[in-house]
Amino acid sequence: MSIVAIIRSGERSTQARLAAEALRQAAQKHGQGIAIEIDGHPALAAEQLTGARQVLLVDSPEDGRFGQLPVRRATLDQVLADPAAQLSAAASGPALKIVAITGCPTGIAHTFMAAEGLTQAAKALGHAIRVETQGSVGAQSALTADEIAAADLVVIAADTQVQLDRFQGKRLFKSGTKAAIGDGKALLRRAIAEAQPWGGANKAASPAKTAAPEKSKDGPYRHLMTGVSFMLPFVTAGGILIALAFALGGIYAFDDAHKGTLAWSLFQIGAKSAFALMVPILAGYIAYSVADRPGIAPGMVGGMLAASLGSGFLGGIVAGFIAGYGTRELNRRIQLGQHLDGLKPVLILPVLGSLLTGLLMIYVVGQPVAALLSALTDALKGMQGSSALALGALLGAMMAFDMGGPVNKAAYAFATGLIASQVYTPMAAVMAAGMTPPLGLALATRLFRDRFTVDEQEAGKAAGVLGLAFISEGAIPFAARDPLRVIPALMTGSALAGAISMTMGVELKVPHGGVFVLPIPNAVEHLLSYLVALAAGTAVTALMLRLLKKPAAAA
Repeated sequence: MSIVAIIRSGERSTQARLAAEALRQAAQKHGQGIAIEIDGHPALAAEQLTGARQVLLVDSPEDGRFGQLPVRRATLDQVLADPAAQLSAAASGPALKIVAITGCPTGIAHTFMAAEGLTQAAKALGHAIRVETQGSVGAQSALTADEIAAADLVVIAADTQVQLDRFQGKRLFKSGTKAAIGDGKALLRRAIAEAQPWGGANKAASPAKTAAPEKSKDGPYRHLMTGVSFMLPFVTAGGILIALAFALGGIYAFDDAHKGTLAWSLFQIGAKSAFALMVPILAGYIAYSVADRPGIAPGMVGGMLAASLGSGFLGGIVAGFIAGYGTRELNRRIQLGQHLDGLKPVLILPVLGSLLTGLLMIYVVGQPVAALLSALTDALKGMQGSSALALGALLGAMMAFDMGGPVNKAAYAFATGLIASQVYTPMAAVMAAGMTPPLGLALATRLFRDRFTVDEQEAGKAAGVLGLAFISEGAIPFAARDPLRVIPALMTGSALAGAISMTMGVELKVPHGGVFVLPIPNAVEHLLSYLVALAAGTAVTALMLRLLKKPAAAA
């Protein structure tokens, strides 16, 4: 026998018997053994209790018969609503208190979708959970010290670096957001089984386990995305302020003739301050992701040198990795003893890390990367005809391929990095292509209702709003249900939108915001062509969905 269920009906005897039968059927379906007692009848025999490995109490108090058997509680309503989930929860062991953190590079959609996935999974499995989201406006619903102290398990579902110092000694499991979004219950089950204690001083010796499908994100990709996520607010703020400066003072708002005017001041804030910090921030937080706090100073020093040497965002990326891995290696090799180790993060590592990064940037890396960036910039600025069309189509297809996943983020990081070199056409193509999937789905659910279920038709409304805000993840629920038909349709429309945008020479100086930044003067060059690209991509996406998807009843 694997599970015994003790049900107390109170004044709900009919519901109690229905719940018992539902539990029996669920157990039979999953090949589990179960013995059920309702209001003491039939009383469980001693051998049934001895052979049990879990007790499920349904509106019932403990009565001393269970000894050390693990006990899980549920209500009649919970059992009637989903008996299989309660049975699965009972089989999985006692209820746990879980705390979790979710985060993604842009901190907009995947962050909150992962939080929802974990919350729903914990509810289905009978565990208590509190999730802190590290989104675009920082940490929300921050975990308290008391909640962390009481937690049995810590789950980190993030695609960027998360500070783990506060979880020292707790059982911790790390994963990316994709696992939480795709199958939160499977992720929690694995976390419960595989989590390891996280130790501040010796975490290198006993790191927390990481989900296998997400291991690659602990490498260069995750470090790059951490840098990009910290860089984005500087790009956004700088781009909008530069556009406003040009709107008020014309394209020469930056020259001495306008000095002291509001337009000139806005340009100083946007271009000479926010944009000037982009590359150092990118490099600094790549290094932070690799080497933790000791990497920030060497990374930012390397980023400043990259900017001054003309190697731009490519140099910043190289500097970030040099600083991060170099500082981490120095930290590992330099052992000063317990009493002097406190000097490493504030004196030794910043000095030696900055020296190592700076010398390599000046004498080895800076000039070759600057030449490479110059060649890339000239090639992109000179793109016309078929070459622009091909790049736009490629970037567009990448944006729609996984809608916020690694391929999407690679295209996005490429485009945002080029803004620092005053190359704005890839950014326009990427944003148009990222808006197209949810907008095309929203249009298709209105025009071709027979291809979608009632739930999908309702979800199409939300997808449309997300698409207007350049949140590609609004298309994920549709793609998850029917990937072989939906994803090719989305990629076709996005490739067309990106190709038209690049071919028409559309430039976008702001890396996010969707249609809400388009009215800002000078934020977009060739606005009419941009709207044509967006409309064409949306229409083709909808038509492709009509052609590829089967009627909902036959799907």
